[in-house]
Amino acid sequence: MNTTLLTEDALSPKLTHLGDLAKRYASPEFSVTHGGRVHTIAAGHYTVRGLSRYVRLGEFVAHKSATGIHLGEVVRVEPDLIYVCPIEPGEPIGIHDVVIRKGAFRISPSDGWCGRTINSLCEPIDGLGPITEGLERRSISNTAPPSMTRQRVENGFKTGVRAIDIFSPLCLGQRLGIFAGSGVGKSTLLSMLARADAFDKVVIALVGERGREVREFIEDTLGANMKKAIAVVATSDESPMLRKMAPLTAVTIAEHFRDKGENVLFIVDSVTRFAHAIREVATASGEPPIARGYPASVFTELPRLLERAGPGPEGAGTITAIISILVDGDNHNDPIADSTRGILDGHIVLQRSLAEEGRYPPIDPLASISRLARKAWTPDQEKLVSRLKVLIHRFEETRDLRLIGGYRPGADPDLDMAVKQVPIIYDVLKQSPGDRESLDAFADLAGALKAAAGVPTPSAPIQRRA
Repeated sequence: MNTTLLTEDALSPKLTHLGDLAKRYASPEFSVTHGGRVHTIAAGHYTVRGLSRYVRLGEFVAHKSATGIHLGEVVRVEPDLIYVCPIEPGEPIGIHDVVIRKGAFRISPSDGWCGRTINSLCEPIDGLGPITEGLERRSISNTAPPSMTRQRVENGFKTGVRAIDIFSPLCLGQRLGIFAGSGVGKSTLLSMLARADAFDKVVIALVGERGREVREFIEDTLGANMKKAIAVVATSDESPMLRKMAPLTAVTIAEHFRDKGENVLFIVDSVTRFAHAIREVATASGEPPIARGYPASVFTELPRLLERAGPGPEGAGTITAIISILVDGDNHNDPIADSTRGILDGHIVLQRSLAEEGRYPPIDPLASISRLARKAWTPDQEKLVSRLKVLIHRFEETRDLRLIGGYRPGADPDLDMAVKQVPIIYDVLKQSPGDRESLDAFADLAGALKAAAGVPTPSAPIQRRA
């Protein structure tokens, strides 16, 4: 009996080791696969012979060199050659190096990723150790759910930003664009929106950002909200492939939580740099430009990314997307801005002139539109906002006339009201990231207008004489 126990004890470590080996070699990494060899090398891509029959466009391959194994994406397939863009910049590539097929790039999100910062390959970059993988593997090149299976967008929510909650309110599952030139305040506004309490998870893709701003955004802006957030980062000095992959990885993570029934906030800063990365990859593979230097693949990839956000099928949650668009030269009709505006469910326009006046966030209430605003407004609020826009328009169109002294009180009642009330409205709309979030923007506006008119409010009681 004792001999039998000793024998089982002696075999146990060996069986455990054998099981570990079986698990390791069951991984696709160790399976037999097709391979080829590097044929030519150029700036931004290299070609491979021997894989044309086995790979598909968009799949990944692994290049074996003296420094290890490096990934690349297939961007063009010809009868005898495939064109590969390396994922990592500065990868050492030699003629006749071995390249093997890896297939579609897949990730395994889990709840353990919350509070972490990762790169486009889902590798942690926050120094907090490895991340735990989930049970389900997802391709980052998924497609959007069929349109007729999706839920309707119905429920509004408060962002805490008064200018948005009054003039361009949002709904769960909506896709909103923030359009602005460089240095106007897109990232600051995104940081304010990321603190909204309506969401179970927040997934942020920082594409082409300055390296120094990443920690500032995560530690200072998100702060305590980082515990329910996942940040996918590809800085401006990384390869175009990593910058292209960052939003795709992020939206795949968002889809994982949406399918679990959670409401997810998906932020991309910015989709313009995503388009620039696609342009670099496409140009390296020989694709010709068609619109101001952008190839056709840019206008194919943009809707494929943005349509993946939105409400999920019945029983699933929602992905509310807030996308920043960097308009080149403050031209709001450049190809990327124009194409994106037609896909999204609304747009917030930030004006440089308002930022120069010190009005932050510099949102133009007349140019900003939410296509789902009626689902968030009450009928009374809709009438009020319509009236406010009339006053603001009247105030702005007569600005030059009033500056030269051509305004006479009493001649136009609407203009008289605009001159009195619009400056108060503008003061209410001012809000910095350090200010408290607005719980009821309409109540804040009503209180300010009543206070200016001398109407007593609960917060400003009447001072009686002794």
